[in-house]
Amino acid sequence: MTNADIIESFRQKVSREIDLEAEGVDRYIVYTPFMFDDGDHYVIVLRREHDQWVLTDEAHTFMHLSYADVDLAQGTRARVIDQALTSYQVENNGGELRMAVPDEAFGDALFTMVQAIGRITGTALWTRERVRDTFEEDFRCLLSQVVPPERGTFDYTDPSIDPDGVYPVDCRINGMPKPCFVFKVANDDQCKNATITCYHYEQHKRAFSSVVIFRDQTQITRRALAQLSDVAGKQFASLGPRDRIESFLREDVLGASRR
Repeated sequence: MTNADIIESFRQKVSREIDLEAEGVDRYIVYTPFMFDDGDHYVIVLRREHDQWVLTDEAHTFMHLSYADVDLAQGTRARVIDQALTSYQVENNGGELRMAVPDEAFGDALFTMVQAIGRITGTALWTRERVRDTFEEDFRCLLSQVVPPERGTFDYTDPSIDPDGVYPVDCRINGMPKPCFVFKVANDDQCKNATITCYHYEQHKRAFSSVVIFRDQTQITRRALAQLSDVAGKQFASLGPRDRIESFLREDVLGASRR
């Protein structure tokens, strides 16, 4: 099949605005009209590998979306992405999206590739309400991966000083001289609840340290944030700095049992 045939196949199945640019031997940049939310175009490359034509984004899609400070590797987003790639038969090879072109069906393959990238891009553009729905799951996923099951209790309440479960702790980490309370805060109400819970344990002379992980700290009112800051310990402005959160929990919280 000639280059002109490939372009025509792309145009018939996807868009008349498709074009190809040769870049080396058996390697072509595929120009499409499809763009990310910021106006950058999808990056799609057609290249030949071992007598097989392959469409690939050369890891550009995930890299591009990472700039939006969105965790696409955990929680609901990750499941949606995995399901989309499976349904479109697109392979995620270490962040590179790849699809073999079956039987020289170039147009069909490109159409599928564009749909897959669009579906993935859509997860990064969920509204704040939809993101809020995933925040708790992402929070639990992070804690579950770092904290051993025998040392972490979600939705903890103290049976002696809180028999009615009025002052819950999102996750209590034990095994240290004093436990660590980890709070998730997505809005002002959760911020105030975390503040009240910390005060409650202080009033009952219970020793504890605390960590607060915000969905987006900039969305919390100054008054609520100031009140929480008076009683809380370490704070993370979002789940974005995942490596820093994991490192802190492992070294400064879980590691305290070895000191």
